[in-house]
Amino acid sequence: MFARSLALPAAGTDTFFLWGPRQTGKSTLLRQRFGDAFWVDLLKADELRRYAVRPESLRQELDASDIPPLQVVIDEVQKVPALLDEVHWLMENRGQAFCLCGSSARKVRRGAANLLGGRALRFELFGLTARELGEELDLDRLLNVGYLPRIYTSRHPERLLDSYVADYLREEIAAEGLTRNLPAFANFLEAAALTDGEIVNYTNLASDCGISATTIKGYFEILEDTLIGHWLPAWRSRTKRRLVVAPKFYLADVGVVNRLARRSTISRGSELYGKAFENWVFHELRAFVQYAGFDGSLAYWRLSGGLEVDFILGNMALAVEAKASANLSNRHLKGLRKLAEDHPEARRVAVCLEERRRRTSDGIDILPAEEFVRRLWDGALID
Repeated sequence: MFARSLALPAAGTDTFFLWGPRQTGKSTLLRQRFGDAFWVDLLKADELRRYAVRPESLRQELDASDIPPLQVVIDEVQKVPALLDEVHWLMENRGQAFCLCGSSARKVRRGAANLLGGRALRFELFGLTARELGEELDLDRLLNVGYLPRIYTSRHPERLLDSYVADYLREEIAAEGLTRNLPAFANFLEAAALTDGEIVNYTNLASDCGISATTIKGYFEILEDTLIGHWLPAWRSRTKRRLVVAPKFYLADVGVVNRLARRSTISRGSELYGKAFENWVFHELRAFVQYAGFDGSLAYWRLSGGLEVDFILGNMALAVEAKASANLSNRHLKGLRKLAEDHPEARRVAVCLEERRRRTSDGIDILPAEEFVRRLWDGALID
């Protein structure tokens, strides 16, 4: 059992959405934090049928309680969006606090406008972070099997990853009717995994998958709505330099990437290990922004000529280059050095596989991976 870093409101204080991909541990976390809550589990077929036919049953059941619960948890809320009308009424008229948990906002947005009109807070739970793993952090294992708790600790992670992809296609995509052409979407998933961490070329992907570029764009929207993938926008600023403005796309779990791309075990020193390492650094930074309440965005910086910095946190508060190398050289640091010409205020860090931290003569911090995440979560990298 891992202690999760996401702080949630105390029972009875706020209504909030908790989103996250399947199997990140949302239900487990909520049962730990809200053990006395009134629980609606829409994964149970009988409860799903009852509330789908009569959503007003929620209000009636709460009215029948001798002591109103401090918190009501609705798990997999996207399965019955009509319940949000009852939630809205109970919030406004009874002051009831809800936790609305789900793995996809797509159907909710269609069935209940504006997700309660901004009346609910929003949180997202990610896969395991280095801080949560603590001494159980095994970077090589993490980059091979991914961040999902059950899969990370399993003796048969490959089988579980195959089941995870199959369940996602069957339960999230097919059952929710997110696309009419499931075989085409399955082929798209495999193609998307091969472009993880890169700028998306819709035309090339459409050609590879045998479908239109418009359909490809729609499929990426599904990945984003179901929290399986996320866009990383390009940094934009007023500068004389020509910057690339197209976003990159990352899948949320590197283990899923590896299975979809049909990779065998990836080892240190390989190009695939480097790509997985970059996905992991993105994962840690996204989780830090959410969990630590960091008031800033996450982006990447790239010149039209090709020089790039993998991640920019906030308004140039931190620039991070991810290199899965045990011996960084000047060629690994070209992007960070070019960035400093326009943004000398940025703190520059190269996270890598070297054994000890060091600092270059021009102020770039070279940090081993484990030390980078420790200092990140301790707040030592952000002023």
